[in-house]
Amino acid sequence: MDKKWEEMTREQRQEVRFERWLSGDGLDFKSPAAKSEYQKRITRLKDAIQLKKTPDRVPIFPFGTFFMPQLGGLDPKGSMYDVDKLTGAMMKYLTEFDPDYWSSAIIIINGPALEKLDYKLYKWPGFNLPDKYVYQCIEAEYMKAEDYDTLIDDPTDFWLRTYIPRIIPGLQGLQDIPSLMSVIELPCIWPLLFTLGLPHVQEALANLMEAGRLGHEWSGKIAAQDKEAQEMGYVQFVGGITKAPYDVIADTLRGTQEMMGDIYRRPEKVHKAMETLTPLMIKYGLSGPAQSGNPMVFIPLHKGADGWMSDEQFRTFYWPSLKAVIMGLIEEGCVPFLFAEGGYNSRLQYLNELPRGHCFWLFDQTDMARAKEIVGGTTCIGGNVPISKIITGTPDQIKEICKELIDTAGKGGGYIMGMGCSADEAKADTVHAMIDFTKEYGVYK
Repeated sequence: MDKKWEEMTREQRQEVRFERWLSGDGLDFKSPAAKSEYQKRITRLKDAIQLKKTPDRVPIFPFGTFFMPQLGGLDPKGSMYDVDKLTGAMMKYLTEFDPDYWSSAIIIINGPALEKLDYKLYKWPGFNLPDKYVYQCIEAEYMKAEDYDTLIDDPTDFWLRTYIPRIIPGLQGLQDIPSLMSVIELPCIWPLLFTLGLPHVQEALANLMEAGRLGHEWSGKIAAQDKEAQEMGYVQFVGGITKAPYDVIADTLRGTQEMMGDIYRRPEKVHKAMETLTPLMIKYGLSGPAQSGNPMVFIPLHKGADGWMSDEQFRTFYWPSLKAVIMGLIEEGCVPFLFAEGGYNSRLQYLNELPRGHCFWLFDQTDMARAKEIVGGTTCIGGNVPISKIITGTPDQIKEICKELIDTAGKGGGYIMGMGCSADEAKADTVHAMIDFTKEYGVYK
């Protein structure tokens, strides 16, 4: 395409990003068949997103975190403490179950690095949880009400000198570093140079360096496994990540309870903070595809589901900034992948405000027949295989669920098969049933 990027429409930009992804730039495929399968899977996904009948069948994305290494024979502690076993378990899962797409083990973070930082925002297996548990967020008021102005005025400074020291005690020394604005002129830099030499600041920097060493080694081995899997023909589903501005504040800054109070006590601060965060969340979302070449940007939605807030609150506080982030990604040719946790039955009409053929919404507990009817002409939908059935059900039960989803949500294209949530555990026979049955039955007539 001869047009410059700034002259392209969002549709043209999406095409350019998919072409780059399809090219497999930087990959040394194991065989011509592996390259063909890799490109076929991306084309299958692209057509589903663009609401076309895919060339052959419904795409399959078993969405999850710890369930993949678990099916490869590794428990959660092993997944967070032994990267060689983790990458081996991931490859075992891929070769035995043969899904179209998988999500990288990069989101299974290195346990020793977290220990070095004394990370307090989560608990994890092998440290402060039993070995077979998965990591769990410890919600608290890490941002005080009086911190809103600091966040609004300078988010980076707030993160560096206020938020990070509160959630990572190993980096508490950062709170005493002066504003980095001091480097603007030579005579102003002395406070930074002085504080960098303080013992507790030096300790924080040493902790950061050691965690970085551990994390770099860990990430390098996972990146190598990701590359090898792609060269075998598998497709990594996620190219980047970002969040809804409301969730940024409500999840791990203010916490659910305090944020619910804020929308009554200080709504103007909430709006201003989300206005500040919106362009940052767009930039954050775009940074992943710029490096990976994969245009899919994952956005987990936490606080906007049915029952979490009224429709008026959703329309006032949640949707406008989320829509702005979605549109910011779409305008740059990326594909927002929105994980609608819980039920979104009362929110479906909002999705029709988005342009046709640019998003993928993975639903958990949403009525899929209704979703297909209301938004099936606007956006690709997916998921809804209950993780409870994946864990406790039978293969025949899973096949029946998949058949109904294919017959309703998959009719005419625009559907991707997968679990309704990010699975941390699963049974081999039910996962096989979901994948194998969809390959057999989900063929377009």
